[in-house]
Amino acid sequence: MTDLFAPSHAAALDAADPLPTLRHEFLLPRHGGAEQTYFVGNSLGLQPRAARRYIDEVLDKWAHEAVEGHFTGDAQWMTYHGLVREPLARLVGAQPSEVVAMNTLTANLHLMMVSFYRPTRERPAILVEAGSFPSDRYAVASQVAFHGFDPHADLIELQPDEPGGLFSMGAIERAIAEHGPRLALVLWPGVQYRTGQAFDLPAIARLAHAAGAACGFDLAHAVGNVPLALHDSGADFAVWCHYKYLNSGPGAIAGCFVHERHAHADVPRFAGWWGHDPSSRFLMGPDFVPSAGADGWQLSNPPILGLAPLRASLDLFDRVGMPALRAKSIRLTGYLEALIHAGLSDTLEILTPAEPERRGCQLSLRVRGGREHGRALFEHLAARGVLGDWREPDVIRISPAPLYNTHADVLRFARTVQGWKTA
Repeated sequence: MTDLFAPSHAAALDAADPLPTLRHEFLLPRHGGAEQTYFVGNSLGLQPRAARRYIDEVLDKWAHEAVEGHFTGDAQWMTYHGLVREPLARLVGAQPSEVVAMNTLTANLHLMMVSFYRPTRERPAILVEAGSFPSDRYAVASQVAFHGFDPHADLIELQPDEPGGLFSMGAIERAIAEHGPRLALVLWPGVQYRTGQAFDLPAIARLAHAAGAACGFDLAHAVGNVPLALHDSGADFAVWCHYKYLNSGPGAIAGCFVHERHAHADVPRFAGWWGHDPSSRFLMGPDFVPSAGADGWQLSNPPILGLAPLRASLDLFDRVGMPALRAKSIRLTGYLEALIHAGLSDTLEILTPAEPERRGCQLSLRVRGGREHGRALFEHLAARGVLGDWREPDVIRISPAPLYNTHADVLRFARTVQGWKTA
């Protein structure tokens, strides 16, 4: 029988992998003189080596051309945000006019709710998942209150109905049917941050619209992780960040999708100069004329230094393509799952769904024995250069990112857990 824990087995899997690792394109932190085994791309992706070149290009242009840098060369600043438009659209399955890189995730969520959360006395409610990321919950609760409604009554938090905090599609469908006449908006994650569960976004959008509600998605843990088809999903909007699987740096510029059916819609919005139609923007008129598509929700000049690392990352995604990355992700998480079942199930419980179509890169692992036991294991791993991340009270999230993680990395995690068990 194959010894899953044998280094030769992991090496053979890596040697035979149809997608060789691109870790040479990234800078890995070091621990004790060796490369750290890094599984935290779900919180902050690694730095692409090319990011510095793109940033230096902007700095050099600023140094030598100053304000004229807005108007010269292929990477002129006036149209710089357009350089990421098409690769970003390919990544999320959208039309180029439907996407824009701007602001940060929660700022974009608020801007989208200004337009697509239009509560009335009959329909004041927003449906979210219980245990949603705090920033999302703060944002939606504050929007409900801003419109004069009661978050305690009108923020509907669906409780998970499956073990480990997971949601069945049936539970989502029942909740939308039950609350449908009161729903103004369904806001749902692409991948749930705590459990790593991935969702059927087109199905959720169809259910929301059939109930008469708008539908938006927070894709913070989905972009660059699982295949997306935002245009075909029919969602009204989606928002996401680029600092996780998109490797664009701490606090990176975020992304936004607005479906093309809203491209010319006269919807309420918070307006800014950069969202004005570029053909008349510099006439400096008093009346706001929105750009067509997602660009019409921009507020201010895009941060060029913030966009530069995103270009470097999108180059890599374009080079490889999401189908190949997704296939490798399934192989890596499948190997991690097999190792846990083969020798670590007395220590770790997998919370993330077993079905590949219901998860992405991340496996959320509950440490048996409670918080103190869990923290001891987490610190044991970190002290030996194996870095995941901790979620209270007893969960370690391990996210093998297919751009730079390998089967050997996954095995190192498993063998380090084994070492802790026998210590």
